[in-house]
Amino acid sequence: MQLSIVIPLLDERDSLTELTQWIHQVMQDNDFSYEIIYIDDGSTDGSWKMISDLQKSYPTIRGIRFRRNYGKSAALNTGFEKSKGDVVITMDADLQDSPDEIPALYKMITEERFDLVSGWKKKRFDPISKTIPTKLYNSVTRMMSGVKLNDMNCGLKAYNAEVTKSIEVYGEMHRYIPVIAKWAGFTKIGEKVVQHQARKHGVTKFGLSRFINGPLDLASIMFVGKFGKRPMHFFGTLGTIMFALGFALFAYLGGYKLYALLNEIPAKNIATQSGFFIALTAMIIGVQLFVTGFLAELVTRNAPERNRYHIREII
Repeated sequence: MQLSIVIPLLDERDSLTELTQWIHQVMQDNDFSYEIIYIDDGSTDGSWKMISDLQKSYPTIRGIRFRRNYGKSAALNTGFEKSKGDVVITMDADLQDSPDEIPALYKMITEERFDLVSGWKKKRFDPISKTIPTKLYNSVTRMMSGVKLNDMNCGLKAYNAEVTKSIEVYGEMHRYIPVIAKWAGFTKIGEKVVQHQARKHGVTKFGLSRFINGPLDLASIMFVGKFGKRPMHFFGTLGTIMFALGFALFAYLGGYKLYALLNEIPAKNIATQSGFFIALTAMIIGVQLFVTGFLAELVTRNAPERNRYHIREII
């Protein structure tokens, strides 16, 4: 099978018929073998019944229904696991992503050999309350991850199936799938300007929680990607630096006090000086960080996936 089109959705009943017809027409025009995987993420508006009805007319549809709302990351990860196509396309169900972009995205994966291609909605029809935070997140993510994409969170993406079978998306990390893919060793990541459609039905799922969860998820991805298999390198290094700074300050205070006593110079008691407490605090924090790294290393060493690595090929 050439294409798996994975579409997570939450309360998008009114868009599903038009979207399915549109995708089906594009697939027929390009003679693609394909499947559409709708993941109903706890909809309450009758979306699942609509998927079931559409399946009678379009046997290429597969449906997965969650018992409750788990979030877009969970839906995408499940869709990736169930997909059978050589190329996986993800898109939103709100008709803001155009299926007409799929053939070009497919060619970039199969002919230009990209691992992942992300859409770039250069001209958007979203309110300014959504576009400004998006630009900010994209700038910060580019700077921190080194993945040079203008629209990291665009729902319209194409993947080599090897990517989707190698990565795990959880929490709310769907925003940073290109970063996750990079840390998994898939470095040929491209971008394509795509058409952005104005929303026809329903309401946006954009919420204020994104302002908090987004940076936390990015920090988590960066840390796990770099130090996931060697946490002692991170915590141990910080702990050693903190302890060394505290010890150096303590040694300075003690050395000066000894010098003052030998030369009969008036000097305050070490325990009454603020520097003493700063040095003591730094040494305690250093020890805590070192112990944290040691415990994290023990957990990592006993994790079942500690020696699982993504192998590109064997000859």
